[in-house]
Amino acid sequence: MGATAARQLVVLGQGRSQRPALSAGAHHPRLGSGRPLPYSADRGKKSVSRHALDELKQQIPLLDYLQAHDWRPARQLTRGRLMGLCPLHEDHQPSFLLDPHRNLFYCYGCGRGGDVIRFAELYHQVSFPQALRLLHQWRGLEPLLPEVAGFYRMQLHRHSQAVAYLDRRGVSSPELIEHMRIGYAPGGCLQGWMADLGYPIEALRQAGLVTDAGYDTYRHRVVFPLEGNLYGRSLSATAPPHRFLPGAKGGLYSWDQARLYPEVVLVEGLFDYAALWQAGFHNLTCSLGANLNARQFRQLCDGRRTVYLAFDADANGSGQKAAQSLACRLAEQGIDVRTVALPDGHDPNSFFVQGGDARQFQSLLEAAQ
Repeated sequence: MGATAARQLVVLGQGRSQRPALSAGAHHPRLGSGRPLPYSADRGKKSVSRHALDELKQQIPLLDYLQAHDWRPARQLTRGRLMGLCPLHEDHQPSFLLDPHRNLFYCYGCGRGGDVIRFAELYHQVSFPQALRLLHQWRGLEPLLPEVAGFYRMQLHRHSQAVAYLDRRGVSSPELIEHMRIGYAPGGCLQGWMADLGYPIEALRQAGLVTDAGYDTYRHRVVFPLEGNLYGRSLSATAPPHRFLPGAKGGLYSWDQARLYPEVVLVEGLFDYAALWQAGFHNLTCSLGANLNARQFRQLCDGRRTVYLAFDADANGSGQKAAQSLACRLAEQGIDVRTVALPDGHDPNSFFVQGGDARQFQSLLEAAQ
């Protein structure tokens, strides 16, 4: 299980149902006409000006947004256009046409197309205003989050209560803390630091890092940077344990590394991930909850691999029920999937915190059904 054998990514599939042939010099009228295309906002959304929409789309190139959501072109056509698998439906042969110069897409398989706003609507399955909010947030967080995460990382070893909390959760390896870029949000000091870097408080409010009342959103929390988000785990038993920034939780945690392995262990929580990584299991990813979003499910299905579901063995059975449901869905997509049976009442983190070791967990993987 721990071997680091890399796999070759499968980009092109075999035999799709009939669709119009696309030659290197062809173009779809949705992409190639000289007339301006109607905006998604034109469907009765008159409160948003065309100028504001144009400005947003200039700031977010469609190719950048697609690549941030794991889309990769399979081949290049004339005039810089690209073809790849469609991220909007189950696709086995490249049918998704992208024109980076016009910032437009069209899929010959599902017949949908448009601009980056329309793509966000379809991909995240949200309304037009929600798509605008997601895009604004994504644009603003791109430069902002690394600075915030860096500030929280500096705070970790300045606060003994944060280090003690991690130690109780079995997180002690400096290599692990560096790998996960773990930090600590004491609260009350983020705004001053970010202001010195030139970030106005309004930018922090829009990102969800500061409340409307002007307080730091993350207070007394161990912080884990995610893709386009932050996860904060409260040190206090009286505060809500989990906190994310508004918006999507993103794809599978550390997927760019996990996807290289022919066998992948999927866990629910980041502390589960930490315990296993520290024990030497690096073919590992995390879904940040028992329910995967559409993007996370697509990531697991993007190639040939064996997936081990090491979900929590909750007293009410919710973790194992979620694992069984996910196992059925993955099996329908041809994925070799195994369900790991942890001792009753345990998750991977508590398994190691309470004395389990790598050899014992390896035995659980080998016994997985």
